[in-house]
Amino acid sequence: MITFPPEKLKEILLRAGIVNDVAFTTLLAESQRKQQNLSDVLISQGIVNKDYLMTLIAQYLGVERVNLGQTKIDEEVLKLIPEDVARRKKFVAFGREADGRFKVAMDDPSDLEAVDFLTLKLGGQIKTYLATEDDLNRGYMLYGKQLTQDFKTVIETSVRDSLRARARGGEVNEAEDLPIVAIVDNLVSYAISSRASDVHFEVLDDGILVRYRVDGILHEIIRMPKEIHPAVVARVKILSSLRVDEHTHPQDGRFRYKVGGGIVDIRVSIIPTFYGEKIVMRLLTGAQKPLSLADLGFYENDIKTLESAIKKTYGMVLATGPTGSGKTTTLYSLLNMLNRPDVNIVTIEDPIEYDMRYVNQMQVNVAAGITFAAGLRSILRQDPNIVMVGEIRDEETANIAVQAALTGHLVLSSLHTNDAPTAVPRFIDMGVAPFLVSAVLNTIVAQRLVRRVHIDCIETYTPNPAYITAMRHELISSGVSENEVKIPKSFYRGKGCNICGGTGFLGRLGIYEVLNVTEEVRKLIIIDSFSLDNLRKVARSEGMTTMFEDGLRKVERGATTIEELLRVVRE
Repeated sequence: MITFPPEKLKEILLRAGIVNDVAFTTLLAESQRKQQNLSDVLISQGIVNKDYLMTLIAQYLGVERVNLGQTKIDEEVLKLIPEDVARRKKFVAFGREADGRFKVAMDDPSDLEAVDFLTLKLGGQIKTYLATEDDLNRGYMLYGKQLTQDFKTVIETSVRDSLRARARGGEVNEAEDLPIVAIVDNLVSYAISSRASDVHFEVLDDGILVRYRVDGILHEIIRMPKEIHPAVVARVKILSSLRVDEHTHPQDGRFRYKVGGGIVDIRVSIIPTFYGEKIVMRLLTGAQKPLSLADLGFYENDIKTLESAIKKTYGMVLATGPTGSGKTTTLYSLLNMLNRPDVNIVTIEDPIEYDMRYVNQMQVNVAAGITFAAGLRSILRQDPNIVMVGEIRDEETANIAVQAALTGHLVLSSLHTNDAPTAVPRFIDMGVAPFLVSAVLNTIVAQRLVRRVHIDCIETYTPNPAYITAMRHELISSGVSENEVKIPKSFYRGKGCNICGGTGFLGRLGIYEVLNVTEEVRKLIIIDSFSLDNLRKVARSEGMTTMFEDGLRKVERGATTIEELLRVVRE
């Protein structure tokens, strides 16, 4: 988040009375052990709020803070510094002062080497501003604006060149054909600049459809002639170290792509379909790191419940929800909190999406006999304190995980259910005895991801009355009585701008329900007359907030829209 020198950060924190010498030394050692920024450790552990920390740093340095989302960026000044240099040195030149000095937003305005470099590169004096990582990313996104404008022209030119080469005949190496190389490179580059999480190449009867998933929604990007489909597939297979001559079986691979000063890991899946092979690429940025529970969107009462659950040395904490709902991210945030020198943490995952120092991670490999169940058995012979199972899918894995949780291990895992209470009958359906389910469960988190309103183009509006009716219905269905239903006084949305691509949304956040398995809940699980309705009533009476209620709080605060919330909870 903030790459500020530890010795200066210490002075700031001591002066503000946030920590003492002993506490700071402990936190610094923790950040070095985990190889994380000290500021990230401070924020993730709740020592200091991100905004307050930025204010303290700005005061200490005697500089102003800048919000690039609410500041007009002079693109001519911006492009005086190449994108890869700006990303590597973590600054954005965004304008000029009245006296001619260049305005530069920096991650660390005290970096004199970077200041000297900028002064020389820009050919003039500069005025530095303190900016967050999010602010700098807004500036970096403008570098991609020209790529966005030229993207289709570049692709169309490459397609024409490739088709001409084939029309001329002769020997053509499809995977190394320069126009095909350019097509794949540009599609990946544009996906990264568009903040896409997935790229889909879908072969139709008359062409190739390319779609990007951005903030959970698929968007059609471009259509290309079917004649170049074999060459595109061959190129991706070469990059991913897959068999180019295999067309009838699914294949999985991965490759790395350099962009600016960073690396993007790209996971590739290719399957045969009726009209040819379909490619899906998952983009995993190298900057991925576990976030604090507050950054993920958890409110304070739920954070306290989860912190209490993971302090136990045994039992099970579950994250539930459909594919792509952020379960792995939640589990890794919990693992980051648990990652201490005095514990042995081992995981079995498919795939490993985060590389976490001092956590022993095992990848599922069915061909080598490493399934979730087999991997979990092996892990339990490794003297673990904490075990994470990427997903519990079958009876064998469920029973081994339960036995581990009963015998002095804290087990974290994910499950596919619609809400938190449904995890109980799901476990029972997988062959786990109700009394064991009751004994091992500590806490169940159910979640979804909603698109976040772009704060820089936010506006109030009046939603369609049908959405108000639907909201009222959802609240009553979740157990809120008619006279307790409260309609938010204000509703917010993003009106759309260049930064958010006209969608009004930028990024996503979670909506959650956290079921704390209390003694009363345990008693309900083991009775013969167990019912989900009773479980939901008891959980609500003991303070559980449903996902819809949690989402509605975020609607009231302008974090998302009522339309988006209803779309997600009804999926």
